[in-house]
Amino acid sequence: MSQTQDTHAEHHGDPIAEIKKVTIILSVLTIVELILGYWMIGIANPAMRLAVKGAIIILMMSKAFYIVAYFMHLKHEVKNLIMTIVVPLLLFVWFIIAFLTDGNSYKNLRNTYDPYYKEQSTIKVEKKAEEHHQGATEQHKATEAPAEKH
Repeated sequence: MSQTQDTHAEHHGDPIAEIKKVTIILSVLTIVELILGYWMIGIANPAMRLAVKGAIIILMMSKAFYIVAYFMHLKHEVKNLIMTIVVPLLLFVWFIIAFLTDGNSYKNLRNTYDPYYKEQSTIKVEKKAEEHHQGATEQHKATEAPAEKH
């Protein structure tokens, strides 16, 4: 029994020191992300904002690596087992990006070629003045009728 415990300790080192190391790394990455996020609020230059957002994404991905490696115990696993998790995850991310891109393209094409489906947020609505004349009300109804066509 003691031989298996010795072998386990040789492969993984001191587990408490490893947990402290990962906790410190994750804490530092989180603090840097928060500092960058608050700093980004005051930046007016779009290129600089994009660079800060890219840095935050890189920090988030490194945090995700540490979480998966240590808390899901994949750091000490066999490479084939890791690939059975990483490859489907990458495909899943690719599907999400593909579906979002396709949906955005469809929305833009639909708004471009069919004016009846134009998004309501882009149509300016005029304030309706109270009309006291019967003739003006009938004329208003006549101009609205073609816009309601589906």
